[in-house]
Amino acid sequence: MGIEIEIEEKKRSKTFGVLLCAEDSDYVKNTYGGYFGVFAALLAEEGEEWRLYRAVRGELPRADEIDRFDGFVVTGSCSDAHGNDAWIVDLVDLLKDLVDKQKKVLGICFGHQVLCRALGGKTGRAKAWDLGITCIHPSPSTIRLLSSLNIPPHLPVIECHRDEVWELPPQAEAMAQSDKTGIEMFRYGGHIMGIQGHPEYSKDILLNLVDRLLQRNLIQNFHAEAAKSSLNVKDPDRESWKRLCKAFLKGTLPL
Repeated sequence: MGIEIEIEEKKRSKTFGVLLCAEDSDYVKNTYGGYFGVFAALLAEEGEEWRLYRAVRGELPRADEIDRFDGFVVTGSCSDAHGNDAWIVDLVDLLKDLVDKQKKVLGICFGHQVLCRALGGKTGRAKAWDLGITCIHPSPSTIRLLSSLNIPPHLPVIECHRDEVWELPPQAEAMAQSDKTGIEMFRYGGHIMGIQGHPEYSKDILLNLVDRLLQRNLIQNFHAEAAKSSLNVKDPDRESWKRLCKAFLKGTLPL
């Protein structure tokens, strides 16, 4: 069963699903109503229906539900996209079905990586953590593609990952890179897009996440200090990322 909300709905138009691949932290739950609320704040518009599926708990839309959706968002996760936990394997199978049905799917961080896996690409450990604000560089063809959105050639985004896409799926196109990660964005046809960074994150969410990673000994002090320092150097370009993500998911981006 999913949790359903309506965004000031007068007349239903489009329906989207969030496939949540992580448990809500106490901070995000108390501050934003959970990661579902974070994504709804970024992407939802009046008249749309947004539905939550906790994929990390094995909760996915049934086959007979899929046709009602216009698109899906696959979120970040603490798990590895190349792992074989039962819920990840089930998610990969669902994503293959969504690809076949030409549903719009936007993958974020883990979602970016697991989409790559479902399409036949390869993912794995990066050489090092990327934690903090990173500036990504869209390719010239991507800049031309996004010209109607006034997307700048350098896009700061909050990152939090130690895995990455190693090899793109056949027929997929790399859209952006950074100094740390070779494939920051990719697309597959006009209906699949992956973004390694977190357009939905705000600085406070990252700071809380960094503290939790440090408490669990998943990162070292120098990782935490570098991440926090990056927040003082630049801001994520959340408005540009919001325009890009919404235009892709809502079908207004000519891919």
